[in-house]
Order: sequence, then structure tokens, then C-alpha cells
Amino acid sequence: MATEGGTKAIVAALCANLGIAITKFISFLLTSSSSMLAESIHSVADSGNQILLLIGGKRAKRSATPQHPFGYGRERYVYAFIVSIVLFSVGGLFALYEAWQKFQHPHGIEGFWWWLPVVVLIVAIGLESYSFSVAIKESNRVRGKRSWTEFIKSAKAPELPVILLEDFAALAGLVLALFGVSLTLLTGDGRWDATGTGLIGLLLVAVAVVLAIEMKSLLLGEGGTPEHVAAIERAIPGDGVMSIVHMKTLHLGPEELLVAAKIAIDSTDSGRDIAAAIDAAERRIREAVPIARVIYLEPDIRISALR
Repeated sequence: MATEGGTKAIVAALCANLGIAITKFISFLLTSSSSMLAESIHSVADSGNQILLLIGGKRAKRSATPQHPFGYGRERYVYAFIVSIVLFSVGGLFALYEAWQKFQHPHGIEGFWWWLPVVVLIVAIGLESYSFSVAIKESNRVRGKRSWTEFIKSAKAPELPVILLEDFAALAGLVLALFGVSLTLLTGDGRWDATGTGLIGLLLVAVAVVLAIEMKSLLLGEGGTPEHVAAIERAIPGDGVMSIVHMKTLHLGPEELLVAAKIAIDSTDSGRDIAAAIDAAERRIREAVPIARVIYLEPDIRISALR
């Protein structure tokens, strides 16, 4: 299931980021590189984000209550939206602030540990590449023939798109940090380090905005995918059901779809016949789309059906 793949990708990213954050902080303390500080905060923010996704996934499994009769499936969207806020504020805005401070008071990377940031960044690129490859592998299990852009926009489970974008931003950020640190070491001009930090900040803000837009759409409530809607429309007509008058779908969570439809029946059908027809239609819907967990079918008589 998408949930299992998402959890695997989250755990892989969390393990990588915790180790990377520690080494980046040590490197910053020894060299005072602003790029290393920005990347350290970035890794800490990413680690916190992954913990948030795990918490959201666990809380979403709670059973329905009278106050929340459709369950807590959307809680995964809430925590994913919080991730975008954390990435924007803690990661992006902090990096931009640090870049501004470094531009005001630039200084090079000197001392015995001048080489450490380069080594740390190269190792971090390797670890992040592994985390990214896991996210890509798990995403490919559910992506189908969709492009990556389509997958991120249309995915109903938030974990994999979030981890994909986070890992992409982490890898790109590491490359930018390596760019800034390397030029600072070559030229002795700390403004290159500040430039790398600023670019990291802009990158994180951009990714956070994309995430926020996608999670907002899911929070507001998205209908089923075109494939699921088409499958349901084919499944409803059958014994006792002449056609669909109109239908709406809504994701109550990534793996839970609500289906509400008004169906046309024969005017001569008895109450027993109508009940049997509705039960049969519900079975056909669940067979066609297993995530259709909540189904409401309202019988009606079309004028065109009266003869």
C-alpha cells in the first residue's frame, strides 16, 4: 500500500537527516561557515518534518467517533501542511536571514578544519542520494505512467510527495552549499558562502510554497481520481439501476473514498427491489474501487424513464 511505502521512505530520510545534521553542526562549530549552519538547520527541520509525518500517519488510523464520524484520515494532510510551514519558516527564512547577516559581515573559512565542510557535504550528498533513491523506488510502485509533476499534483497520500520534494531540496541545497563553500575556500571571500546560503533559502521557500499549495488542496477535499470515478460510473448501472443521475466523490483520507450518487430506477420497482438494487450496486462499486469505503446511493425516477 502507499502508506507502507511512504513510511519506509520517511524512516530512510529520518535516519539520513539525523546523522547529517550532527555532522553539519560539528562542521559549523569548527569553521563558522554560514552555508553549513543553514544546512544544519535544514537537516534538523527535515528530521522534525519526518517525525511529524510519522505522527500524522499514526493519528490518522484512529477509529471514527460520534464527533468525527468519518474518521481521522485527513489528519495526514494536516501534518503534511505543518511540514510545509516548518520548511518555509525554520528552513527557508532562517537561511535567508543567515545569508543577509553573512553579507553584512563576510569572513572566509580558515584554520586547521578548513577542509571539513567539503568532506561533510560530499558524505551528506551520498546519504541524501540514498534517501532520495528509496523515495523514488517507493513512489514508482504507485506512480504508474504519470510524470513526476503529475504524481506530486495528483497523489492522495501526502507522505511520498513530501519526502520526494524534501529530498530533492536537500540534495540541491547540498550542491549549493558545496558551491558556496568551495568558492569561499578558493577566493577567501565569505560572500560566496553567503550566496550559497541565500540560494538554499530561496530553494527551501519555493519547495515549501509548492507543498503548501498541494496540501491545501487535499485539506479542502479532493474528489476521486479520473480512473476511480470512471470505474465507479461503470460499476453502478446494473440489475435494478438504470443509470446515474449525478454523482460526487470525496477523499476522506488517502485510502478512503466517499461516494454519493443519485441513481435512476424503474418506477414499477418495489421497496424490496430498490433495496436489493442499491446493495448490489454498492458491492459492484467496492469491487471496482476497494478504497470506496463510504457509499450513499439515493434512488430517483427520471422523467425520461417513465413510459
